[in-house]
Amino acid sequence: MNEFSQLLHSQFLWFALAAGLLVALVSGPLGCFAVWRRMAYFGDTLAHSALLGVTLGFVLHIQPTVAVGATSCLLALLLVYFHRHRNLSVDTLLGILSHSMLALGIVTVSLLNINVDLLSLLLGDLLAVSGRDLILMAAAAMVIALLLWRLWPKLLAFTLHEELAAVEGVKIERVRLALMLMLALLIAIAMKVVGVLLITALLIIPAATARRISSTPEQMAGFASLIGCVSVLLGLAASVIWDSPAGPSIVLAAGSLFMLGQLRTARD
Repeated sequence: MNEFSQLLHSQFLWFALAAGLLVALVSGPLGCFAVWRRMAYFGDTLAHSALLGVTLGFVLHIQPTVAVGATSCLLALLLVYFHRHRNLSVDTLLGILSHSMLALGIVTVSLLNINVDLLSLLLGDLLAVSGRDLILMAAAAMVIALLLWRLWPKLLAFTLHEELAAVEGVKIERVRLALMLMLALLIAIAMKVVGVLLITALLIIPAATARRISSTPEQMAGFASLIGCVSVLLGLAASVIWDSPAGPSIVLAAGSLFMLGQLRTARD
């Protein structure tokens, strides 16, 4: 009991909880758009570029979160350019860039002999979040939240019917780019929480769970954020109690909530 009390007063635990909740809050609405527009593969592509971003951060002596954010944003811009000017399908582009970026990151780490903890990059290192990491994550989350608030009607119109949205005056390419850049920022801050391999899971699973219990887009976004926060709380508690990896525990909690939601729907 005394050890548990000491743990509750540990700064690293509260930093980890704050970081996880920040990511869950903004990943809820973005996850909804990823589900609606079937952009899970896009999330994987950005996540795979994270390793290259970390490598560049070490080489250029830049904070890893900033380096990953910049790399993910550049990749998003590259995707928009190739899709617009090279007449390649989105799936083809994502398949090429996803694996190319991952391979480039691994080769760069090997050639430069950079001492990187690959396991923490792949599965997250939530309990190692520092005060500086938390500030950067809060700043990125605030930018994402503000963009979502300003662009929400346009994003919905763009998602429901692109051609109709264009007729109504929505700048389709700008909205698409804004959505991609928001996802890139989310990847940068979520990497510390669940790692490169599991980022897309945290993005998609709460939104997919919320879809079953929502009647409006706003409800779905709110429920997705709530489910993400509950997943963070449950996963972090499991990590503390059973000494399991925090990132996979959070994703496992989200997956369990999804399965419970499916069972309840099947009974109804």
